[in-house]
Amino acid sequence: MRYELYYWPEIQGRGEFVRLALEEAGARYVDVARHPGGENAMIALMNGRRVARPPFAPPFLKAGRRVIAQTASILLYLGPRHGLVPPGEAGRLWVHQLQLTLADLVAEAHDTHHPISGSLYYEDQRREAKRRSASFVDERIPKFLGYFEDLLARSGATYLAGRSVSYADLSLFQVMAGLRYAFPKAMARHARSQRRVAALHDRVAARPRIAAYLASPRRIAFNEQGIFRHYPALDR
Repeated sequence: MRYELYYWPEIQGRGEFVRLALEEAGARYVDVARHPGGENAMIALMNGRRVARPPFAPPFLKAGRRVIAQTASILLYLGPRHGLVPPGEAGRLWVHQLQLTLADLVAEAHDTHHPISGSLYYEDQRREAKRRSASFVDERIPKFLGYFEDLLARSGATYLAGRSVSYADLSLFQVMAGLRYAFPKAMARHARSQRRVAALHDRVAARPRIAAYLASPRRIAFNEQGIFRHYPALDR
């Protein structure tokens, strides 16, 4: 099967979590909106002109006749099909739970630069963004990453769900990379308490397929249009 991934063509965003899973799996896929006419095709699906159950927003994945939306749901589908979850229901649910926790962190990271409304420019909410980001870097980053640090310490395992990589590990790698881009000062300050999580980031980055992807033009660079944005005024 060749998958069709639908996401905005100029940002990593939430689509990147799906891209990483597809790349690690060595799956055949096309990033539809990055090709001529692809963005129009994506919007047509969202408008319900080609499917009976249209997705609300990207990312969504077309797998045969299935159209699956929401990052965590897409990964829940891909995980057991490509060896990115442990065998058995308990393992699948555990990795899904970890992914949903990471989704909460991603949402909070986005809200540091858009605390009032996504329809307003960052420049229209600078004061509120500075206040929101102060709480995020001082309280929320340590809380979230401390949770994953503790999981790795408790298990003593190489990855979050054991000896084998899961899509939650790929997503945690992406979150760490994004936070380092957006908040380099804060992440450097918290580095001592994040050693296991940092080591996991490095292990994922060194995996052959992920390393090849990161070095390729398929990997979109972080920028100030995506979820993780570097505004120096928000970093401390």
